[in-house]
Amino acid sequence: MLGVTIIIPVIPALFEGDTAIFADQFSQGKSSMIYGLLIASYPLMQFFGAPILGKYSDRVGRKPVLLLSMAGALVGYLLFGFSLYSGMLALIFVSRMIPGFMAGNIAVILSSISDISDDESKAKNFGLVGAAFGLGFVIGPSIGGLLADSTVVSWFSLATPFWFTAVLTFFNMILVYFFFPETNHNKVKNEISFFQGFHNVRKISKMPNLRGIFTVVILISFGFSLFTQFFAVYLYREFDFSPRDVGLLFGWVGIWLFITQAGILRLVTKRFKPEQILKLTPLLVGVFVLCLLIPNEGWMFYLIQPLIAVSYGMTNPNLTALVSQQASADQQGDILGIKQSMSSLGQIVPPLIGGVMAGFDAAYPLIASFLMLVSAWLVFLYSFGKK
Repeated sequence: MLGVTIIIPVIPALFEGDTAIFADQFSQGKSSMIYGLLIASYPLMQFFGAPILGKYSDRVGRKPVLLLSMAGALVGYLLFGFSLYSGMLALIFVSRMIPGFMAGNIAVILSSISDISDDESKAKNFGLVGAAFGLGFVIGPSIGGLLADSTVVSWFSLATPFWFTAVLTFFNMILVYFFFPETNHNKVKNEISFFQGFHNVRKISKMPNLRGIFTVVILISFGFSLFTQFFAVYLYREFDFSPRDVGLLFGWVGIWLFITQAGILRLVTKRFKPEQILKLTPLLVGVFVLCLLIPNEGWMFYLIQPLIAVSYGMTNPNLTALVSQQASADQQGDILGIKQSMSSLGQIVPPLIGGVMAGFDAAYPLIASFLMLVSAWLVFLYSFGKK
């Protein structure tokens, strides 16, 4: 997760503010569209990669698939760092698409947790994974913002976080190889296709018990992606934030994600089932995102962001647990791969739409985020309100 979050303050800085390397080449509107396309390229490849890696881990085991995916991500991070020096926009896109495909390994990680959990402990254990993600979210953006700031160290640049991430990924591969125990003891022979993501969309249409929950997954992913992908743009334009400022703010979010998923979630799941929690939390996320348009000074965001972090930190693990409960032991990689596919599908369109909206006003993507999250809440109430 460090590898994912270190670059949060960096990619918007390629197109916005004093650090923009493409500012002289494109107008603000066109830069916003290119930024949206670049952001969309990652979940687009994740849409293809997640179900493939998930099903492949059902067949050969979790450990070899994790190692393979990390090796691919390592190549992508190295290419991105090189592409910033070369100024090749096409190579920048390629270097984001490779880690995007390999980011499907999140489904493999969740499958490993599911392998060793029962229905009662799944939400709690997925929350522990979320806590690890939250810890990465605390450290990652802060480190990324500092590593990209030449005022901290003279030779730091926008490429430095990518070199650092490549080193982290290499050490992570060593940890997995020597210390990660194989958890899949129910390997199955299954058919795998590059277009598995599309097959999964068709498969969901034949699963009445999953249609509602996966619609919620897509809408939440859609709405939250608009927030995460364009809030930094809003900060750069309206409040003159630097990459370091953005990194520190997102690090503050990570602290509250960690607190929520390591502590608060465990207490709440002892008293309430996932479907009870989800009858409230998506609405709260949407309302708090809309509240980001209220502040007129940068420090005020530090008051609102914990509310978003806590409500979203309660939402995602319970959503994953609810999906996992629908699958048998030998289908965990498949079903959670589908879930990751749907999350990716919900992340592909937002940057394309958000890039156009941000070309008019940086606040528009946040308003759209609120509308999508409220829609997810309404669909959940319709699907699970009587159950």
